[in-house]
This record gives sequence, C-alpha cells and structure tokens, in this order.
Amino acid sequence: METEQNLTAAPNAAGQRLDIWLETQLENLSRSRIQSLIKSGHITVDGHTVKPHQKIQAGMCVRVAPPPPVPVALAAENIPLAVLHEDADIIVINKPAGLVVHPAAGHPSGTLVNALLYHCHDLAGIGGELRPGIVHRLDRDTTGAMVVAKHERALAALVDQFKAGQVQKEYIALVHGIPKQPTGTIESLIGRSSHDRKKMSATPTHGRHAVTHYRVAETFDAMALLHLRIETGRTHQIRVHLAHVGHPVVGDATYGHRRAVAGANRQMLHAARLAFTHPRTGKPVSFQAPIPADFQTLLDRLRP
Repeated sequence: METEQNLTAAPNAAGQRLDIWLETQLENLSRSRIQSLIKSGHITVDGHTVKPHQKIQAGMCVRVAPPPPVPVALAAENIPLAVLHEDADIIVINKPAGLVVHPAAGHPSGTLVNALLYHCHDLAGIGGELRPGIVHRLDRDTTGAMVVAKHERALAALVDQFKAGQVQKEYIALVHGIPKQPTGTIESLIGRSSHDRKKMSATPTHGRHAVTHYRVAETFDAMALLHLRIETGRTHQIRVHLAHVGHPVVGDATYGHRRAVAGANRQMLHAARLAFTHPRTGKPVSFQAPIPADFQTLLDRLRP
C-alpha cells in the first residue's frame, strides 16, 4: 500500500526537479503518479503545495501522504492459481485454459484479475486504485506463463521492456500439417479482418508489424509440435501467423481447421517460458510453465 513518508532533501539533491528526485526516493510510484500526487496536494514541501517542476533545495522537508487506494468495483474471488513466482513486486502464474485475464463484456467475473485480488494481499495500487497491473495477456484458452505487477513502478518497468522487445516469450504449439522447413520466420502486418471484425488477419488493410520464429520440435501423422519465439505481441499473433502459412493450431476454432482432433477441446498453444529483467533488482529472471495435462495427454497419445 502507498504509505505516508517524510523526506529531507540532502545537499546532493539541490537543483533537481521535485518529481524527478522523488522518483529516486519512492520505490513503488511512477513519475506520472508522483506528478498527480503533487498536483492534488498530497505531496507538499515545507508544508506548502508546489508544482512538479519545483527545484529542490538542501534541507527541504517533503511530505508524501497519498490517499488510500480506492477499491475497484470488482469482487475478489477464490479461484485457484498456479503460482510460479511471487515477491513484493511481481507475481508470475501458469494460466490455465478457460481463464479470461480481465473483466469485460460477457466476462464480468471469474477472471484472473478477480483471482489476483483474492490471492495478493500486498497490492500497492495502480493509478490510485487497488488492483493488479496487467502487463500482457494470453487468450482465454491459451495456457502458460504470465507476469503481473503489484505496484506502479513495477508495471511501468515491465511495460517498457515489452514495448522495447526485451522480454523473451517462448511458446509451444501443436499444429496441423508439417512445415517444409525445420525452422523459419513468419513476418507480416496483423490487424482486424475486413471480413470479420472479431478476428485478426495477417493481410489487413491496416495493421502492426509482427514477427514469429518457429522450430519444428517433433512430427506426428499430419501434425507437428513447434517451438515458437515471438518478437512482438500482437493480438492472436501466433494463431494468426500459423494459420496464414497453412499450419493452424490444433483445436483453434477461430483460425483453424474444422476437423476435430480427439483430446483437443481448445487451441493447443502454451506459453512455456517468459524471461525479463526484474523491475527492482535489475537482474535477468526466467520462468518455465509446465505443460498442462490435456496438452501432455494429447502428445503422449500421438507418440508411438
């Protein structure tokens, strides 16, 4: 939680902007949040309200008194989570199939956010609201590793890494057909389909650049297990790219073949590994998400 603090500016802070100096002093607050608190009078200098660009003078007394985070209008729900890692800054989970990440039309409850509100007792708040910081998403029926931020500073750091392409995202997928080349790269624009606005397309009129690398790990009768690494994180990227090259994900009802495969009641796509720089320590961290039981059972059945 954001707590009240009283800070005294040291001589070496003299001349710095107040908001920039406070960013180095307050571990869990982003600069935008600090600026908002200054403008709203929740950060004062020597008992007076100031502006974010106020210059620091040695000996200044800065009082930081954020209001309590406002509870969000979402219920905390006791939904089981497979936690791969948790600390004061982040939580990494192995998302199960069927779990929607964020409440939306048609899914007002029973989501990952509802589960995290129940599980995490040390959320510091995002933008003044007591909620987890969703950094990225996985489709409802895609399983695997997801990282969520517990406070603003962690959220900002992780978002920057995702935008800069510094996060390693590795997946496995069971696909129809066997690619002619054992390795390859799929590169295209991805945007809304002009024929169906609920779907994405690799040949849109307007879209965003997307890159997916694949490697054939194992082959079966008319199917293959691929290891994939994505440089970008567009909506439905892997599913769209694989369908675009004629190898849709097995069980994908939106982009795949209508031919049913026994044991594939959803798309067989799993986020197996997630690696990034920890927002507090600055050290590289990597997390492996065990393959879900239904996926493993299907693979075992396909193997001789």
